[in-house]
Amino acid sequence: MQVKMLDHLNMTVCSVDQTADWYRRVFGFDVVEEGTYRGRRWSILQSEDAVLCVYEHPERGSPELAEHGSHGVAHFGLRIDDAAEWVRTVEREHVDVLYDGPVRWPRSTSWYVSDPNGYEIEVALWHDGYPRFS
Repeated sequence: MQVKMLDHLNMTVCSVDQTADWYRRVFGFDVVEEGTYRGRRWSILQSEDAVLCVYEHPERGSPELAEHGSHGVAHFGLRIDDAAEWVRTVEREHVDVLYDGPVRWPRSTSWYVSDPNGYEIEVALWHDGYPRFS
């Protein structure tokens, strides 16, 4: 058996509504399912094959490794295929790009941004259109 791709990312967030709205405006995610589990609101957000599951935990605040004293997610990556469209979105939505702008890697260019909960997201544009390491 071999894993084909990452199925989804599950995250705790301060506000399901604020988070869903930001991911809709910035990345085109739609809420495709929502509910309550053990008294906590949750939503599944989808943009084509990318799926995020968000659970509301306002008491946790933003995820910072130093605060928790344990391992955690440094960032997660979302792949794009149109740099000009992404730059227009960044400008329209006033998204702050971290690390002084795009980072050019040997096979890709990445923009690093943070969502309203403090999660860092790598927005990756592969030079050949998809990851290729050989």
